Amino acid sequence: MSSNGHSGKLFVFAAPSGAGKTTLVHAVVTKHQEELRFSISYTTREPRTNEANAVDYLFVREEEFMRLRDAGEMLESAQVFDNYYATSRSQVEKHLADNRSVVLEIDWQGAQQVRESMPDCVTIFIFPPSLAELERRLRDRGTDAPEVIERRLRDARSDMTHWVDFDYVIINDNLDAAVIDLEAVLKGEGEASSTGNPKLRETLEHIIG
Repeated sequence: MSSNGHSGKLFVFAAPSGAGKTTLVHAVVTKHQEELRFSISYTTREPRTNEANAVDYLFVREEEFMRLRDAGEMLESAQVFDNYYATSRSQVEKHLADNRSVVLEIDWQGAQQVRESMPDCVTIFIFPPSLAELERRLRDRGTDAPEVIERRLRDARSDMTHWVDFDYVIINDNLDAAVIDLEAVLKGEGEASSTGNPKLRETLEHIIG
């Protein structure tokens, strides 16, 4: 999405579990579906019953995944437990060539890899308003055992220290307000959300504690 409409951009999103990244990003993409496209990730895991190939993921065997990775087709890749995930370079480049902006939802390490491959990308980190609110959201899901929630909280605290490596941070307290802040970033008008903003930096440090 570009304020002048002349070219697409690559927007890379990361966040700790429970920050509401998926809800926020999908809300914005739904509003701007003519301009924004999701990148569909490769994965070696088996599709679930409600998933379709080339819609939810690009499902491939591990041998094919490795062949594509060795051929330079992956912008970034990661192993999660016993499965591999990756972003398709050709898919991203095709959307950009078609004057569409592309949205990637990955972790901070994947964002680092994408930045190295495509330094013109715009990186955005989604923050919870507080660690207490993050914990409440994780517990309210009602899907994880207490020990899993504790691990997620530890991982979240660690992930959140990497905000300094991103161009922008959106604090997802109120969804409507966060959507407005994110739309400003996508238009190139997100100075208030820039990680160079001293006031924002102070707020983020306070949240992490």
